[in-house]
Amino acid sequence: MKYFKNHLPLLVLVFCFSIPMFSQNASTKEVARLKKLSQQVTIIRDNWGIAHVYGKTDADAVFGMLYAQCEDDFKRVEMNYIEKLGRLSEIKGQAVLYNDLEIKLLIDTEEAKADYIKASPWLKKLLNSYADGINFYLNNHPEVKPALLTHFEPWFPLLWTDGSIGAISTANLTTGELKAFYSGNTDKVAYIEREKDIQTGSNGFAIAPSKTASGNAILYINPHTTFYFRPEIQVSSEEGLNAYGAVTWGQFFIYQGFNESCGWMHTSSNVDVADIYAEKIITKNNKLFYEYDKKLFPVIEKWITIKYLENGKLIPKSFKTYSTNNGPIMAKRDGKWISLKSNNRSMKSLEQSWVRTKAKSFEDYKKAMDLKANTSNNTVYADKEGNIAYWHGNFIPIRDKNLNWSKVMDGTTSATQWKGLHDVSETVHSYNPTNGWLQNCNSTPYTVAGDNSPKEENYLPYMAPDGESFRGINAVRLLSKGEKYTLDKVIADGYDTKLTAFEVLIPSLISSFEKNINTEDALYNELIEPITQLKKWDYYAKENSVATTLAIEWGYKLDKIIQKVYIDEGEMDQVENTRAFAKNALPEQLIPQLKMVVDELKIKFGSWQIPWGEMNRFQRCSGEMNLIYNDGLESLPIGYGPAIWGSLPAYKSSYQNDTKKRYGSNGNSFVCAVEFGPKIKAKSLLAGGNSGDPKSKHFYDQAEMYRKGQFKEVLFYKEEVQKNAERSYHPGE
Repeated sequence: MKYFKNHLPLLVLVFCFSIPMFSQNASTKEVARLKKLSQQVTIIRDNWGIAHVYGKTDADAVFGMLYAQCEDDFKRVEMNYIEKLGRLSEIKGQAVLYNDLEIKLLIDTEEAKADYIKASPWLKKLLNSYADGINFYLNNHPEVKPALLTHFEPWFPLLWTDGSIGAISTANLTTGELKAFYSGNTDKVAYIEREKDIQTGSNGFAIAPSKTASGNAILYINPHTTFYFRPEIQVSSEEGLNAYGAVTWGQFFIYQGFNESCGWMHTSSNVDVADIYAEKIITKNNKLFYEYDKKLFPVIEKWITIKYLENGKLIPKSFKTYSTNNGPIMAKRDGKWISLKSNNRSMKSLEQSWVRTKAKSFEDYKKAMDLKANTSNNTVYADKEGNIAYWHGNFIPIRDKNLNWSKVMDGTTSATQWKGLHDVSETVHSYNPTNGWLQNCNSTPYTVAGDNSPKEENYLPYMAPDGESFRGINAVRLLSKGEKYTLDKVIADGYDTKLTAFEVLIPSLISSFEKNINTEDALYNELIEPITQLKKWDYYAKENSVATTLAIEWGYKLDKIIQKVYIDEGEMDQVENTRAFAKNALPEQLIPQLKMVVDELKIKFGSWQIPWGEMNRFQRCSGEMNLIYNDGLESLPIGYGPAIWGSLPAYKSSYQNDTKKRYGSNGNSFVCAVEFGPKIKAKSLLAGGNSGDPKSKHFYDQAEMYRKGQFKEVLFYKEEVQKNAERSYHPGE
């Protein structure tokens, strides 16, 4: 605050000259500038509608990249920034009021603006081009009606700096607790709680030359996200940029992908990057103070006003918010105010997100990792020199090793403060293990390379509280016996549908049934055929498998503890919980649940013998953000199962309003396998297609391929792109 007070006039002056001012109603002079700029950019759309963007400079490439994203799905570009600005209430109403408050407490727009002003010249050029590209698109498409943002500012990317789908770290604090604190429990307004145990994840494999047929390293990129969350794109410049992969809508760097030299895959991490503190608050002379090292300091008070839409009007609601040296007050527990220390946005993180895309060697990539700014991801890496590597997290604060940091910390003492950041060399990592492969499936790093994995006793607990996952078990099983990998073989392993959780659960069900249900019981006659189906099942999810339907529907009805995927220090992980449940479950915890499944299937379909593909469907009938599904409209059968039960190709489906069938919304989205050698070879696949426009042939042109797991050849080199070009143009043409 002192900086702003002392330099406010200068900041205003600099801001006026630094930020391009234009929108859908841009000045003639501004439009002329952008048209001239656009001539330095060429976009070639290939036969899958994938944009290959070529610019003279990196900034040119960013300009074209954002223009192309807007062409494909402007509404998703816009929505990501409405959310990060804490302005969802302006279009969705009171239902997200406290979600906006949470964002505004954790992601400060004034700090983002200040970072833009002090950004390095190279970064500022990219930020300006980001805004130029979107605003030029809006100027050229007056028929596009933004939900809220008619003008994009170059500091917007500094609100969201790592590209992760979650991007918000709150320890274990909930939006419900935030609402309770700031509404005094009197506000009846609802909120949308973040889903902590998201039943999906991501898979990354790196295969060393010793395990491949060609002697080149191979990287398998398999993020599991909300469908249509990331498009596929390539960006190149004459300044050394040439990156291909998935970009999160509205961001200007390839989030998961590769260049000519190396590739990177991110999996969500459970590394402790945010901590909560119990504060001692004292009222003195009608003012609030917090105690710290036996001294009193004034509680920082800040008014935040959020507008929400109601009956066509924007209604302002103001909150008096509080913070201490630890961070904003987010809750009240056991009579104490709870603050949150986190790092939910940073300019260094945005810099790291960009520079890694231009890494030319293992040493280059390690230098990017040394920025220590990635708060939400693990990284699986491979390169053309044959190196493979894994890093578990990246931004990891140094803490007192004698404390359990999954608990609420004492906020009154400096003993619980972070002491800087751990060097990357101190964090859990693996470089070129002798077994020749690495994997992470949102699981513990202590099985990342099988028997050659890092050893848990060598690291502090807060560095890797992650437990094992059933996907991790499946990946280790496959990779441990794999040899002479090709792109197709890596993809085949990545599409292994074994539901490893049921290897533990189904035998327990069968044993309980055979021991406790007599042949004379009516229940025996009702369940003996389903039990027989499950007894013969090989645990692989398939379109034509009735057992897959029975198992998955049954699994969701069991004790919820077996679905807990993110754990704190000292807790049992999902695999341990499932084994304990299967060992100790009583008949009433297993058998009535199967009876419920059979009865529900009979009611819905007239029979319990329903193949998985008949009820597990893929449907994309519109380009809306929130799709409405309909049993009466076209859909495709999907044989993949949910990641939570161990399927490597993830497909999370659920029943929708008025549907009998399950419809997928999350899981395999952008998938890619890349081989690094003298020349890049890669294959990729998208859910549905690259365009968000239902009128485009690229809205649904990969749907049947998605169903079958059939990949397309990646067109990486310009001559290949030109041979398969549908259209070549400058932005604005």
